[in-house]
Amino acid sequence: MPMTTKNTFLILAGDIGGTKTTLALFSTEKGINSPLTEQTYASQDHPGLSVIIDDFLSNRDEHPRSACFGVAGPVVSNTVQTTNLPWVISSEQLKAQHGFTQADLLNDLQAIAASTPYLPEKDLFTIQPGIPEPNGAIGVIAPGTGLGEAFLIWDGNGYTPCASEGGHVDFAPTDEIQSELLTFLKTEYEHVSYERVCSGMGIPNIYTFFNSLPDNSASPDIARRVKDADDPTPVIVQAAMDTTCPVCEKTLDMFIAILGSATGNLALKVMSTGGLYIGGGIPPRILNVLDSDNFRSHFQSKGRLSTHLEKMPVHVITNPKAALLGAAAHCMNRLKAEG
Repeated sequence: MPMTTKNTFLILAGDIGGTKTTLALFSTEKGINSPLTEQTYASQDHPGLSVIIDDFLSNRDEHPRSACFGVAGPVVSNTVQTTNLPWVISSEQLKAQHGFTQADLLNDLQAIAASTPYLPEKDLFTIQPGIPEPNGAIGVIAPGTGLGEAFLIWDGNGYTPCASEGGHVDFAPTDEIQSELLTFLKTEYEHVSYERVCSGMGIPNIYTFFNSLPDNSASPDIARRVKDADDPTPVIVQAAMDTTCPVCEKTLDMFIAILGSATGNLALKVMSTGGLYIGGGIPPRILNVLDSDNFRSHFQSKGRLSTHLEKMPVHVITNPKAALLGAAAHCMNRLKAEG
């Protein structure tokens, strides 16, 4: 393997999304929090990942032999058909084309999960301190464009990140108004998942529901801006944060309640005594309202098991590069395991 100094190896890590692809070189000496070099590309301007890798590694004397990429899409047989790009990424093809001895592919949430044991306090915002259990399982939930979930389990030597498609499970209302929301959405969707109500695509669904109720119409200016926006979610969220539209405020309140419930559900599914981490693009923008009794009460409200959830730490990941760092961490851990 190429080395920067004695016993120090270069690795290539990447965060592959529908909008942008970020690649970075890391060294095992400096670790995941000190990339040697980093570059971001517009994904849709390129026909595939290999072209981007070639450009990134061009004119470099040393090339990495180990690589790992977090990719937005399910990984099946070491291959990914990207969700929002016409790319097919194969681990075997990457190794053949770029001379990698190892090229791992992780689901993007799996990559974020891989970063959580290594994130410093400055990259986290704590909603519930809790009492973490050493080597306890860890849950990760991330409302962004969609709703992603993943988890980590302790294998005796370290944490192993595991992929999940838990964001697509059936939405379970917890009160009468949420039940009305479910009924409302069933007229449009055959299957109403948590992603339909707890994500960037879900927030407009909640807004439309509240806007349809008697005496609940949005303010005219906000209604016009929501209608004209390519992506109405930032308009709705900002209006709620500015308290300029009651319908938007109700929308965000319900979103937070549902996120609390969904996070609590994940906590029970994996018994995440090591803590819960909330990623995605939305939570860091709403920290002052997410850090609330609204979220905590819905997170903890699990009947006879509520006391267990009261002890679980809950953090928001504020570092937008968590998936990139997680891919690097995964790659470094493989190198250590292989000696």
